[in-house]
Amino acid sequence: MASIRELKGRIGSVSTSEKITGAMKMISSAKMHKAMQALQRVEPFRQQIQSTIDNLLAADSEYTSPLTQVRPVKQMGIVLLGSDEGLCGAFNMMLFKRMLETISRVKEESNEEVSFVIYPIGKKVVAASKKLALPNVRVSVLPYMTAKSSDEKIKQMCDELSQAFLSEELDHIEIVFMEFLSMGRQRLANRIMLPVVAEASDKQAECKPYLFEPDVSTIFDTVLPLSVLASLQESISQNRASEQAARVLAMQSANDNAKKLREELQLEYNKLRQQSITNELLDILGGKVDG
Repeated sequence: MASIRELKGRIGSVSTSEKITGAMKMISSAKMHKAMQALQRVEPFRQQIQSTIDNLLAADSEYTSPLTQVRPVKQMGIVLLGSDEGLCGAFNMMLFKRMLETISRVKEESNEEVSFVIYPIGKKVVAASKKLALPNVRVSVLPYMTAKSSDEKIKQMCDELSQAFLSEELDHIEIVFMEFLSMGRQRLANRIMLPVVAEASDKQAECKPYLFEPDVSTIFDTVLPLSVLASLQESISQNRASEQAARVLAMQSANDNAKKLREELQLEYNKLRQQSITNELLDILGGKVDG
């Protein structure tokens, strides 16, 4: 049985941990709101670009772009988004498992042998991906990219992947990320980055012939690269907001556990202290009777 001094030390340690997890929860909450604001800025832009793409692809235009070319998948790229820091529960583990599930799904659906190139973003998934030992799976770490990279670095990555697709080094590129729905709800998602495809919509059936101004080629050449970049940027923003939400929930759970443990230790300390006082009183009373 622990002594009073040991219990007092443990109570102090747990109280300190409770304060730390509480502070980390507040910091993560502030970061999450900042990430949500960034997401609210990029999401409408991506949706509008996608709507424009849908209308262009559904219109009776004969123009095709290399970025919309659908080829048999022999080389596939997977952009795996994660986090640079831990303490966010099973966030990175779920993303890594989703990436493995994607590889298995593509292998099952394909009639030919497919090779994969994994682009992990975030220190945690980079470390996990380097340990990956699967046939026909290669890991390509982009040294300039982290989970907190600026818009300029994201554009650099987008240009690099687009060039790999245009040069037919990759036939298909998907992004694996965590979609942010609310503070308490996030879900795993896959998004096709390249080739650019129209999203299923009832509006496409009602699409009427368009008159392109200045011309369809100029519009496609301008909008399609923007669509690819916006898709990548929104996926990263979704993942960042989800990461902070997962960290808020993890710190809340840790804070609740620390509070519960502190209360249990305090109760045990009070019982042990009361027992010690009772024993001292009995000793005093026993001494008086003997006298």
